[in-house]
Amino acid sequence: MRERRRAPGTPLIRDGILKCLPIGGYRFDTGGWLPEVTIGYETWGTLDAQASNAVLLLHALTGDTHVSRGHSQEEGWWEGLVGPGKTIDTDRFFVVAPNMVGGCYGSSGPSSLDPDGRAWGSRFPFTTVRDSVRTEARLADYLGITRWHSVLGGSLGGARALEWAVEYPERVARCAVIAATAVASAEQVAFGQIQTQAIRLDPDFNGGDFYGSVSLAGSIDAIGTLPRGSGSGPLTGLGIARRLAHITYRSEPELEIRFGHEGQADEDPFGSPGFARGRYQVESYLDHQAGKLVTRFDANSYMVLTEALVGHDVGRGRGGVEAALRRSDGVEFLVAAVDSDRLYGPHQSERLAAALPGKPQVQYIHSPIGHDGFLTDIEQLNHVLRSGFYA
Repeated sequence: MRERRRAPGTPLIRDGILKCLPIGGYRFDTGGWLPEVTIGYETWGTLDAQASNAVLLLHALTGDTHVSRGHSQEEGWWEGLVGPGKTIDTDRFFVVAPNMVGGCYGSSGPSSLDPDGRAWGSRFPFTTVRDSVRTEARLADYLGITRWHSVLGGSLGGARALEWAVEYPERVARCAVIAATAVASAEQVAFGQIQTQAIRLDPDFNGGDFYGSVSLAGSIDAIGTLPRGSGSGPLTGLGIARRLAHITYRSEPELEIRFGHEGQADEDPFGSPGFARGRYQVESYLDHQAGKLVTRFDANSYMVLTEALVGHDVGRGRGGVEAALRRSDGVEFLVAAVDSDRLYGPHQSERLAAALPGKPQVQYIHSPIGHDGFLTDIEQLNHVLRSGFYA
């Protein structure tokens, strides 16, 4: 894998390798302050001399910066969409994928260390989608990008993409909002509340300051963040949150077809007296999903980003959704939905599209999976993207 330039005149870097940029002090949307914020990001391709070919890709709730293979050869979360010769062709475009502030994949978050070497924990500021966009704008400034060729994201990433088009319409030529809405619905808030409560009520949560049980000697990584999956903290609560979230990410028919009412191999749901029983297959599946997440994600970051997602309202402080969306006049939009999505229903995408300048037609991903179809079946949008955004 050859090395490429991140921006004209800057040092050679490798595709798909995490980099971390200190962007200085930052005042958060709701008033919190950090004396130094770092943004983690990865890039692919080369920024052209006019800085006109930059594409911003924004991850979902528990996503990260690794969108596509690069020097590491590790598969990324939008592998089918991004790469040499693919729809977002990294031989043509300079792709940037930042970790949202508050996360735990390179950007400042609750597990990051304060100037005294302590994890921020419960002191980390309340974070909004606007904070994500405003800190990413500083990253764009550093990279020499005054206007994005396109901004794309799904779910939380879609909320961030829409916020980019409203907060900085002069810096966004094209915007793809996939499986996302203009404002979180009451049901989405309700699902989020149960997830954050599961973490808060875990006896090991300790008000968000659970990092003290981690031995710091030799355990802090190169960007000053405590390790994910340290084996401590509210892992039970985080696992419950993930189980509930994953149910909303998948459709009822998909779960029924895959698992039905079958017991897990060698486990009989009716084979033990009292509360000790074997699991159904779907229970085993949810346990597996929970186990994977708690080894790679920080519980506080999960709460921070969930609060940002349920707080998403592009019209807040802007005179309402319709008035806010009018600010994005001049941006070319693509709105896409997954037809089986029960978390971000297609009717919400239709409502968003009808309120946008130009009233774009909603493009559909046809998948039995549910909400996660924006990850598993994104290639269905290839023809739309190739004929429009990336012709």
